[in-house]
Amino acid sequence: MRIALVNPPWSFEGSIYFGCREPHLPLEYGYARALLGKAGHEARIFDAHAEGLDLPELAGRVAGFAPDMLVVTTAPSYLFWRCAPPELRAPQLTLAALAGIAGTTVAVGPHGSSTPRATLRKLGVDVVIMGECEEVLVRLAETPRRRWGEIAGLCRRDGGDIVVQGGPQAADMARLPALRWPEETLRRHAHHHHRFDRPPGGPGAEMEVSRGCPYHCTFCAKENFRNRYRRRPLATILDELDGLIAAGATYVYLIDEIFLPWRELLEELARRPVEFGVQTRIDLWRPDMLDLLGRAGCVSVEAGVESLSAAERDRLDKDCRLSSDELTERLVCAKRHVPFVQANLIATGGDDPADIARWRDALHREGIWANDPVPLFPYPGSPDYRLLWGMPDDNAWERALDWYLDRYGAFSDIQEARPLRLSELELT
Repeated sequence: MRIALVNPPWSFEGSIYFGCREPHLPLEYGYARALLGKAGHEARIFDAHAEGLDLPELAGRVAGFAPDMLVVTTAPSYLFWRCAPPELRAPQLTLAALAGIAGTTVAVGPHGSSTPRATLRKLGVDVVIMGECEEVLVRLAETPRRRWGEIAGLCRRDGGDIVVQGGPQAADMARLPALRWPEETLRRHAHHHHRFDRPPGGPGAEMEVSRGCPYHCTFCAKENFRNRYRRRPLATILDELDGLIAAGATYVYLIDEIFLPWRELLEELARRPVEFGVQTRIDLWRPDMLDLLGRAGCVSVEAGVESLSAAERDRLDKDCRLSSDELTERLVCAKRHVPFVQANLIATGGDDPADIARWRDALHREGIWANDPVPLFPYPGSPDYRLLWGMPDDNAWERALDWYLDRYGAFSDIQEARPLRLSELELT
């Protein structure tokens, strides 16, 4: 079978989207291509976002491949599955442009994990994969349509009905191979995600060391995908990293929900000519491990502090064992070893604005960036959403966005104008 793995030409006008607008490596498609190839299928990635393809150019390339199955994602990359654009405009437009090219159409991404029926209806695809898609795509390619009912993790049409089979799936991280990206793909990838210490000096890349997180902060949208913490085997990580370095990558961003201290990995990173960035919790790092982190080549740390109030951190279910003063000391320690350190705050309502201003000023004097607290969106699939409205239903994205727009008058500094509602953004 021939499978086209399509990343749409993303645009974010009017969107609440908080993520980076730059293209990133579509890791989920990289794994899927490798697993499908191992199973005897031919899979090809069509990354309109990275290649700057418009819809007619994309349609021409995909049609030339003559796929039997067409796969479209609902988030720009795995990095932003947990803060995806609520609207499905880009995949809707992409599927409309590719209509009739393939006999089977499939949607993957966080929307199908949270609201599978609504995603199926809005996109008009044959099937939606719930959860992590790599291994399920192989089963789907190898199973006749009449037997799709045997595959867990699907939302599909069955006659006039929409059927949901099981729940979101989780991949076996030990089975996912070391990815290989062509040199021309990396040459196009000039972006160094979350790097601010200096301009890029060569190609960047993304990869993952783990998936999921052992913590359950209320604001994190991971309950119905990428939830359970799983590490990739160290040998696989190093194999993939060495391949990226050989292909020219000088910086790698580790997209893990949480990059946990791992001495053996850091010692191996220290032996390689590459710099990297991570997102983590600063309370998990001892001073000696922060020293090793810097010696290993880390040049960017994004650390979630969330609130200066211990009571607010408890309310957010952070399970943080350090005081605010100790968190500050740990951030200052990290800055001694890592060129760029960012401490994230969210608008909790429990922090004194004057205390926040003083704390931010103190960190800035140490060379640490701390953001102005931003209200967080209650993503379907997060405990915050569940605490407000219960489990997500077909209108979960609309409900969350309407609540957010009605409640707040100021948004993140990357949004140039007031975001629009889904009824104004999506095709009807």
